[in-house]
Amino acid sequence: MICDFHMHTEFSGDSETPVRAQIDRAIALGMEEICITDHHDYDSDFCATNFYLDIPPYLNSLEQIRLEYRDKIRVNIGIELGLQPHLKQYLDALVERFGARLDFIIGSCHFADRLDPFDENFWAGRTEAEAFERFLNVSLENAKTMDCYDVFGHLDYVVRYAPHQNEQYSYERFRDLIDMILVELIRRGKGLECNTGGLKYGLGHPNPTEEVLVRYRELGGEILTVGSDAHKPEHLGYDFDYCRELLKRCGFKYYTVFHQRKPVFLPL
Repeated sequence: MICDFHMHTEFSGDSETPVRAQIDRAIALGMEEICITDHHDYDSDFCATNFYLDIPPYLNSLEQIRLEYRDKIRVNIGIELGLQPHLKQYLDALVERFGARLDFIIGSCHFADRLDPFDENFWAGRTEAEAFERFLNVSLENAKTMDCYDVFGHLDYVVRYAPHQNEQYSYERFRDLIDMILVELIRRGKGLECNTGGLKYGLGHPNPTEEVLVRYRELGGEILTVGSDAHKPEHLGYDFDYCRELLKRCGFKYYTVFHQRKPVFLPL
């Protein structure tokens, strides 16, 4: 099975799943390697935990667990950083300090103007199209200014929590903005994630949609990771068999895993 490079555990503010439970599920599914990517959304003020990850004990724990499982599965150590334009210096310093101990860093846009689309306040006072456009503009700003990550996570994440989900969203409608994001990622040597969480949320598509994945490939994008965004073991590897065929239809022959921040290409 495709290796899952986006999952959460008890170290994330929105998960209670023990690390070993995620790893055991991956082994049961036949994965040869995975990457733990717990949330660090600094300066979010979104929940009681603030999605703040105490990184030294996180790394120490995962390094020990990786040794424990070394004969069963390769456990890569990652992190999902919440990108916000005003955090550039903070995130650069964090990666300078801890990057050598990480295999993989997802950079995700969860907030626009410090509001998460999960929060109904994000949608207040504007149309869904206006909210989508604002979120994508912030994503573009992150793509243009941030270098602290390897792959941009769930590009159209915003549609998961829209009042009508993706009924009023399409690649064609926001093509200019999305293309600028993709061009910037490719120019900077950053990858794109195919996140099957969109399928789990009932969108009928991954994040980003198939059209965005095709366009990324057309523009020359090659670095593509696959992640379930699982917060519970039962969602690990969600719809990965379907995802494999979807990516092949989009024109991809390989997907990517990361070891010590370096991409490794594996056949689909």
